[in-house]
Parts: sequence; structure tokens; C-alpha cells
Amino acid sequence: MRRLSTLPRDSRDTLFLLGVIAWVVLPQVANLPLWCSLLAAGVLLWRGWLAWGSRSLPSRWWLAALLAVTLAATWATHKTLLGRDAGVTLIVILLTLKTLELRARRDAFVVFFLGFFTMLTNFFFSQSLLTAAAMLVALLGLLAALVNAHMPVENKAPLREAVRIAGSMALLGAPIMAVLFLLFPRMAPLWGVPSDAMAGRSGLSASMQVGTMASLALDDGIALRVRFEGKPPAQKDLYFRGPVLPLFDGREWRPQFTEFARQPNSDLQVSGPSVNYQVTLEPSNRPWLLTLDATPNAPTLPNMGAVMTPDLQWLASRPVTDLLRYRVQSYPQFRYGPARANLALQAFVDLPPGYNPRTLQLAADMRRAQPSASSAQLVEAVLARLRTGGYSYTLDPGVYGRDTADEFWFDRKEGFCEHIASSFVILMRALDVPARIVTGYQGGELNGVDGYWEVRQSDAHAWAEVWLQDSGWTRVDPTGVVSPGRVGSFTRLQAPRGVIGTALGNVNPKLERSLRAAWDAMNNGWNQWVLNYSQGKQLDLLKNLGFKSPEWEDLGKVLAALLVLASLGGAVWAQWERRQHDPWLRLLQRARQKLQRAGIAVPASAPPRQMAALAQAHPAVRDWLLQLEAQRYAPQTAHSLAALRRSFRQLVWPR
Repeated sequence: MRRLSTLPRDSRDTLFLLGVIAWVVLPQVANLPLWCSLLAAGVLLWRGWLAWGSRSLPSRWWLAALLAVTLAATWATHKTLLGRDAGVTLIVILLTLKTLELRARRDAFVVFFLGFFTMLTNFFFSQSLLTAAAMLVALLGLLAALVNAHMPVENKAPLREAVRIAGSMALLGAPIMAVLFLLFPRMAPLWGVPSDAMAGRSGLSASMQVGTMASLALDDGIALRVRFEGKPPAQKDLYFRGPVLPLFDGREWRPQFTEFARQPNSDLQVSGPSVNYQVTLEPSNRPWLLTLDATPNAPTLPNMGAVMTPDLQWLASRPVTDLLRYRVQSYPQFRYGPARANLALQAFVDLPPGYNPRTLQLAADMRRAQPSASSAQLVEAVLARLRTGGYSYTLDPGVYGRDTADEFWFDRKEGFCEHIASSFVILMRALDVPARIVTGYQGGELNGVDGYWEVRQSDAHAWAEVWLQDSGWTRVDPTGVVSPGRVGSFTRLQAPRGVIGTALGNVNPKLERSLRAAWDAMNNGWNQWVLNYSQGKQLDLLKNLGFKSPEWEDLGKVLAALLVLASLGGAVWAQWERRQHDPWLRLLQRARQKLQRAGIAVPASAPPRQMAALAQAHPAVRDWLLQLEAQRYAPQTAHSLAALRRSFRQLVWPR
């Protein structure tokens, strides 16, 4: 710190700016290629070393060579120089390289504005509350650096003053920002650009290989939030339907319906009371709209359509790349699918040849033991085997081989939900009972802070549906038989936690849950009121302001009215501030101007006594100026300032 205090002003300012740039770039490290992060860090450290020792900057040949390497590496990594990922890679390197050209103030301004742009690119990848808070700190840092660049060089310690001015500027701009946020017409979500080539996100997959879903249990991120209107269903009934996977090639389960198109009727019949709720779905880059079984009517979506496939999955007209909120009405009591067997059901008993021979033999043995058993009785027999056969539910069952069902039924006897569901469906098909895999989310947890049900990626689940005579497709969750705690309670297999989370959970589990619920509620509030502040909410705001049928033109009118009010307020504030200046000096200036118009040469710094000497030929003016001097320096014996103003207007000034 002693060494830092002895550095020249220019070196200290440069080190501060480098620290701000590092803070701006740091959240991007997870999204940048490794070489880009290392190169950016190396350039910043190099520039800091130069500033610390007041050394000269490198030649432009060094910069040209580094720029050429950057362009080649970006092309090799992304196969393009355009698009989000390649563009962010380039802007980060250009920002850090520009710090090696800080020779003049104009170079600093280029760095400032590149820094502002790089700061905004963080929102291309994440719009979370944590990201927003980090970028607010970055904004204040860049503003402070910008203010600092305009301060006099002789000011030895301007940084504290620059930070204060930057904070004041941000506070003054906050009301304008809030008004524009609320009323500026928006044709798209607040932040975000179309994702590059459906960049992957964690979540459910369009297909399922045995063993892949267990990785989701390690992801504790939010998948969706739900607010129920009225009493929510029992936790054991919270099955949020995702992709339905009837096609099986021996290794992978795949969906039958994947495109957004009107599909044949699914023969859905609902009865009983409905469950009404609102879903806030996190971005998934998939068109899936997660709803409870069963939802006969399309969810209410903003600016996109929805269609239901014959297997009851709802699809949006485009992938969900931004936070999406929609309303749903579901019916827990329902029946769908054909009531009688038909040829279409044959696809749900097909199995690829050459796989799982021991499971096929098990099915043949069960058929011989119960030749007249119905499909429902066979289902119960398989569930009884799961219940009493020593099978267990585990997050880490090891890597399964080629014949996954054989290994589960006869060798390992343990697995995650997809091991259990897949083996169950394969055995049911071997018994000539139509069956298929359904993936989605099961359960969730009520956040007592904001009243939302939080469904996490770790709640991802796979279950089965079997076709039964007269009943149609019926949900069967074999995992609930193996591990009743997985369905119907809040018991989950816990993923390993970090050091801090583990320590806090061991010391005070209740405090850990409370802190986590509060943080999740804060994030949910950010999602609901900021990220999901949509066009509809803007029009609802106008309705609350008294507009009966608000349109976009009304937004412009309200914005213009606020602009006029702000202008009037600014004028009033300027007038008030003007009056706060020394009124005695203002009155003296008016007297000086009167004398100058009469041809009397009055110096700009002349006090009242000197001006009185210059006005000896005008006794009334001379006496008034002496009274003005007395009002300043002997106010107890002089006239008041208000009386002097009146006298000023009554005086006959020389012409």
C-alpha cells in the first residue's frame, strides 16, 4: 500500500481501470474459451506490471501480432467471427488489448466505452439477480474511471471524489431508468438475443439413455416455479409432463412426436375439479411447456402458439430461450387413449431383437405361471417383484452395459429413476402390455417466503405409462414402489454440496434452508418483476392508471407527459438552485452591470467601496453601494438585503 501511494497519478488510475476491467470480464470466464480467458488475464497482468513500474508500452507490432493470434484462435474455436459466442470472445480480447494503447485520453475513452459494451454482453448468457448485482458494481466502477479521467492532473487523490460523483450520477439517472423500463415499448424480452445454434442448457433431453438422467440430480438449479390458485394438489400428484418416449432401439428412448403441428385427437376426457396455476419456466432452448396431467386447453402464452401432441405433451411454437410465464388449467382426474386394443398399440410393445434375453425369458416364465392374467394383474405382479425383490434406488448405480434391463432385474438390482422405469417398460412390453417412458419433473418444494412451488432440475424424473383395457393410458411410477420416499414426500437423493454449504448445513440446517428460501424468493421476484416484465404488464399498468383499453399509442402519451413533467421539474430545480447562490453577490453584479452600461469602467473584482469611489458623481448610487458593503460586513447596523433590493429598483442610475 505504501508503494501504491507513491505511484504517479497516471499509474494509479491505470491500475484502478484494470481492476474494473477484470471485474467486468470475470463473469464471462465460464462462457469463454480457455485460451481467451488466459490471454485476457495475461494481457491485464502485463499492463498492470507496466503501470506499476512506470515502464513504456509495447510497440504496435506486438499488438498486431496478438490481434492476429486472437482472430485465428477465434476462427479455430467457433468456425466464424460472427455470432454471440465469437463476438463476445473478440470483444473481451479487444478490450484487454486496447489497455496496451493507453497513451492519450482518447485511448482511455475507447477503453471506457468498450468496457460498457463488454459489461452488457454478460446479459447474453445470464440475466440472474447475481449477474445484475455484479454488473451494477462494474457500472459504478466504469463511471468512476470516466469521471476520474476528467479531473485535473494536479488533484493528487481524486479517486474517492470520482466514486462519489459516479454514485451521484447513477442515483440521478435511476428515476429516468425506471420510467423507461416501465413505459418504453418493448417488442421482445428485456434482455437476450437468439441463442447461437440452440446452445445447450441443462435440463431434460429430447431422448433418454439409461444413466443420463442421473446427472440432472446433481443440478440444483430451478427448472420452473409454480403459483397455485387455491389449494395445491398433493405433492405426490405433482407430475409435470415433459417428453414422452415410446421408441426404443435397445440403447435409447426417443419421442414419436417432435414437431409443432396439429396432431390427431388424443381422446382426452377430463372430470372433477380443475387445478389453476401459473408457471414461470426457466429457459431450456426446447419447445416443451411443462404442465400437470392433464391439460386439455392450451396454456396462455405471450406472443406464441401452443399445440398438444397425442401423448398429452404441450409444445410451444418456438423454443423457450427466455424466461416464460404462462397460465394453465389442469384436471387431475382424466382418461385418454383408446378404450379397446387396436393396431396402433403394437408400436408400444415392440422391442429391438437381440437385447435383454434374460428379461424376455422372465416375461415368458411369468406368462406361463399366469396364462390368463390381465394386463392390470401383470402390472401388479411386476410391481410386487420390485417391492419384494431387494431392489434399491440410488444416484450412482455405476455404468450399465448393453443389456440394461437384464442388469437391473438380475445383477445390480439398483438404479436411478430411468434405470427403474426403462427396465419396467421393457418387461411390460415383453409381457405384451403396451408401455412407454414419460419424462418430466415430479414433486417440488414450497418456498415459504414468496409462496411459490420451486421445481428444480434435481426433481427430474422418469416414469411409465401402460395401456389397460377400458382405462386407456395409465400412469405407473415404479420408482415409487422401489423408494416410496421419492414420490409423495420431500425425500430426494442429495447431490454433493460445496464446502460452505456442507458446513452451514451441518452447523444449522434450519438456517441453511431459511437462507436458501430467501435467496430463491429474491431471484423469483427478480424474474417475475424485471425479467418477465412483458408487453402485457405494460398495458396492465396503463389500465391501473385509468386507461380503459390501452394501446401502444397510450404508452407514448404517458411517456411524453412524464417527459414534460420532468422538464418542468428540471426548470424549477434550476431556478431554485440559482436562488441558492449568494444573493448579495448577485445584487452586487447587477449594480456593476448598471455602472458599466453608463460607461464607467468597473473591474470585475471591484468591491462595493471601490465601485462607490468610481460613482462619486452620483451620490445616491455611492451611498447605496456603501450601504451594500455595510450589509455584508456590519449587518447589525445596516439595511436588510430586501430593503436594498427595493432601493436598487428606485435608484436613478447614470446613463
